Amino acid sequence: MTRRGSLPKDPGGSRRRRLDVVATDYHPRYVVWELTLTCDHACTHCGSRAGVARENELTTAEALDVVEELADLGTGEVVLIGGEAYLHPGFLEVARALTAADVNVIVTTGGRGVTAELAVAMADAGVRRVSVSIDGLEEAHDQMRARKGSYQDCLTALANVRAAGITATANTVLNRSNMGDLEGLYEVLRDAGVRSWQVQITSPLGRAADRTAMLLQPYDFLDLVPRIAAVKERGLAEGLLLMPGNNLGYFGPEEGLLRSQRPEHGDHWGGCQAGKFVMGIESDGAVKGCPSLQTSAYVGGTTRESSIAKIWDESPELAFARARTRADLHGFCAECVYADACLGGCTFTAHAFFGRPGNNPYCHFRALDHARRGLRERLVALDAAPGSPFDCGLFEIVVEAADAEEPETVSDSELLQITRQPLRAVPGRE
Repeated sequence: MTRRGSLPKDPGGSRRRRLDVVATDYHPRYVVWELTLTCDHACTHCGSRAGVARENELTTAEALDVVEELADLGTGEVVLIGGEAYLHPGFLEVARALTAADVNVIVTTGGRGVTAELAVAMADAGVRRVSVSIDGLEEAHDQMRARKGSYQDCLTALANVRAAGITATANTVLNRSNMGDLEGLYEVLRDAGVRSWQVQITSPLGRAADRTAMLLQPYDFLDLVPRIAAVKERGLAEGLLLMPGNNLGYFGPEEGLLRSQRPEHGDHWGGCQAGKFVMGIESDGAVKGCPSLQTSAYVGGTTRESSIAKIWDESPELAFARARTRADLHGFCAECVYADACLGGCTFTAHAFFGRPGNNPYCHFRALDHARRGLRERLVALDAAPGSPFDCGLFEIVVEAADAEEPETVSDSELLQITRQPLRAVPGRE
């Protein structure tokens, strides 16, 4: 077995956390901050159901107070997201304040509004990397983003970012609508000068929970994960680093390759880092251990009610992963040979299927184990999601013969149709 992967190097450098810490030194090293839920897309798979602002979003002044708190907590890197972060009126001011506090600033964007002028302004504010969300080649991407021209906007955004001197990266969520585009998309991103690419799996959160036919089935991983690993090998030779998101992989033959920045490292998944070294902040100041965790179950407090330090140190909603053991797992994960290291994989993904963590059907090892016994698992939706940001429904697992007939699903055009929420008017946009 390959060795356990080390935790990511502290991007905060030698600056010490100014708050007293426990012996483990758990602190929000990496923070993903949703500045606003306002968005100029209404994507079919959006976990936060972005489009219009939340009620009572933090003002710029309140956001600058959050910057101070994060610096005091020893945060080394902040990813500004939305919605679209650049639609918050204080976006550049927040980025400048984080830079002044010696915090690395990254922006994740759908790319529509990343003009040459905005890219230069982001560079001037200290933004180090911009990750453009590209979900397939043109047809699939534009369908998933529910906007014709979105794909071309992404390529323009990448060019504008690079021209401004910012490192251009990309991120993709894979599902049954776009998984056939993997190899072609790699070539597009490589040729566009992308330096690193995060690939993850669409989970049944938000709008994706409304489109269950879009979701991968566990047995899809038997084909998909080796393909991703092959693309990673190409990237290592050609200068594009592919890294898996937290809900992709888990202890298949390609785990060491997928999880490592260099093949010789042999790293592997080491358990959910939510509330240990990762934190999410929603645009109204709600604090949770990971940006994708279900709001209804994992918010430990808000920045208007308490200090972030107090929420981090005292809220059980953020501390769940710090004490997780095999005893907290259920189903297949509880008996898995990798349980003590894996601890059930990605928390928000497992919760999105079964209403609690600890049993994750999106696992390559699990799919292989069933296949060796001539079986497969199929996920069947039981209850719909209620319709709020980061919500989820409920699923059950059917275990069946590996060669069982594939159930009928809706067509791609039906699968990707959505009813748009009205978007807040944005000056200068159609």
